[in-house]
Amino acid sequence: MKHPVDELTQLAARALKRAGASKGAAQATAQALVAAEAEGLSGHGLSRVALYAQHLRQGRVDGKAKPRTIRKQGATCLVDAAGGLAFPACALAVKEAIKRAQRYGIAFAGVTNSHHFGAAAYHLAPMAQAGFIGLAFTNSPSAINAWGGKKALYGTNPIAAIFPRRGADPVVVDLSLTEVVRGKIMLYAKEGKPIPLGWAVDRDGNPTTDPKAALTGSLSAIGGAKGTALALMVEVLTVALTGAAFSFENDSYFEPGNKPRIGHAVIALDPGALAGADAYFSRLEVLISRMLSEAGVRLPGARRQRAAADARADGIEITDALLAELRALARSKQ
Repeated sequence: MKHPVDELTQLAARALKRAGASKGAAQATAQALVAAEAEGLSGHGLSRVALYAQHLRQGRVDGKAKPRTIRKQGATCLVDAAGGLAFPACALAVKEAIKRAQRYGIAFAGVTNSHHFGAAAYHLAPMAQAGFIGLAFTNSPSAINAWGGKKALYGTNPIAAIFPRRGADPVVVDLSLTEVVRGKIMLYAKEGKPIPLGWAVDRDGNPTTDPKAALTGSLSAIGGAKGTALALMVEVLTVALTGAAFSFENDSYFEPGNKPRIGHAVIALDPGALAGADAYFSRLEVLISRMLSEAGVRLPGARRQRAAADARADGIEITDALLAELRALARSKQ
């Protein structure tokens, strides 16, 4: 059965508020999770509500935290999430980045002391709406071993980019640096299903089909050594520059552990600051036209955009078990 986007958003928000989130933080987080569900990204969608609620009740994330900008210098700034949910802090960082890019042509906003920030490209939509190119990065609890090593060191460390177009949906690139996102393995674990070989190794470095062993082990990086090098790059951009905790310093989200101090970074770039907006938009369309001239080619992000449009019109289908879980969380008391 399909459910309206607004209905699911309010249900998720109530569940998060019951667990200890402020009204604003609960609503911002619910909107992000439902948006991911609408795009078909169930690993970053409503299945996360129970985990976030657990972290709120355990004190691993502060539902009442108020993010604030603690440093500003020219085209750069740093936002402190204060141990709270990531979405209000990321919204502030994006707002600050857009404001600075309007003045300087480019801006970098970092976020420190944060939590899981969901689907990376979600945060970039306001940049495209402003006519800017956007980039987003985050680290996460350790999941990828360094090349040649066995123990998880880097996070899945997603990266995303958004490229606005005139009169059309933006081109959206959003990927984890692992063969599969951790959220998908989490779903396999909840459903008691084995994962394919090649997705992960256990904590001793042995290949595994057990999703629970994978969640406490190490995930396979895309492209082998190249993927681990990209993961290193993201650690530097999101942690060394923001003062957050490295992936190996953050305990797994899926076991009892410390309070995450995740780091994020967003970059906004004004095409008008370089060859000019007209040149950017026209040259981008040349590339897109050539891509789509070949049968079978699909623009990055197009599938998600179609799914989201269908969800807005017809609702989102979720399992009866997930719906029951959300309703129970929305009724429960701390």
